[in-house]
Amino acid sequence: MDQRLMQGKHMEKILVLLHTEADGSLGRAARECLSLAASLGKYDLAISGADASAAANSAEGSAERILCIAADEFAVPRSSTDSAAAEMLIRTSGATLVLAPGTSRWSRALPMAAARLGGVIDTHAVGLEVVGDSIQVKRWFYRQRIEGTVARSGSPWIVVIEPGAFTATEATPRQATIETQSLELAVSPRTTVEGTISTAAGEQTIRPDAALLFVAGAGWTKKQKDGQVHFADAADRIQTFVHKSKCSLGSSKSLVDLSSEGEAVLPFLTHLHQVGQTGSTPRHRKGLATCCHGEEPHVVGWRFINERRAVNLDPNCGWARGKADVLYVADAFEVMKELNALLD
Repeated sequence: MDQRLMQGKHMEKILVLLHTEADGSLGRAARECLSLAASLGKYDLAISGADASAAANSAEGSAERILCIAADEFAVPRSSTDSAAAEMLIRTSGATLVLAPGTSRWSRALPMAAARLGGVIDTHAVGLEVVGDSIQVKRWFYRQRIEGTVARSGSPWIVVIEPGAFTATEATPRQATIETQSLELAVSPRTTVEGTISTAAGEQTIRPDAALLFVAGAGWTKKQKDGQVHFADAADRIQTFVHKSKCSLGSSKSLVDLSSEGEAVLPFLTHLHQVGQTGSTPRHRKGLATCCHGEEPHVVGWRFINERRAVNLDPNCGWARGKADVLYVADAFEVMKELNALLD
């Protein structure tokens, strides 16, 4: 978007609405939202959550005004308190256009805030542009295979930005001193957060923030060059690589659904790991496909992967037909063995 947003016939007052993470910092999705806002010019910044004022000092950018709500009631994700905080911050700012990161916390709370404000909300936005005097939001439809544009006349207009759609800014100390206005909001939470149960270290395999997406195909559970199935070996090499590299794990639908064919299924793969037409469309800087032939329904999920590489014994597989930046014609079992050794 260019500066016409700030110079158009109907000038928009922009608010970047963020929340802190459990440690009081701003997450990657929040910093991506700040990066988008910085390209628009001047904006107000509002932060809710633990250590909100400290987080504002690390939000480098061109904010003209900073609003914070930092009471203990807003330190944990909770729909009732988050929606109340968002409503108050938006009302106080007087913003007509609100940009917020598409985190699970805001995705639950902001629709309620929009209803209370009499505004409108659009989610999963991947771009903004100015057409004449109108602001248009770009987003994907139909399992991210059709890109469309949306324009609204209601105000305030809350636009929830899809994580990974923009480059995140660095968390650096703010150079200019801007007065931070702390708001007081009395709420009576309807629920009490007793604590948090997190996945044990090393068990999480779906990592949206990981730099690398590693995808396993059905070839891992098929007969290998010695005529035998090496199911246990496949599971060990895949899990070892995921744990050591801290990458995000994906799979093709065929690998998840092998049980319907009476074949063994890798127990750590679920339908949540599916990448493609019937699964997810993740955003990672790099992707590595192994034992996967690169069929179109699977590859459609790779459209937002910046660098694609694949390992397959078939030099004529789908990845070799312009779908991968680099294709290694090799045995994935041997390749992963060497990679795991290098990671040691």
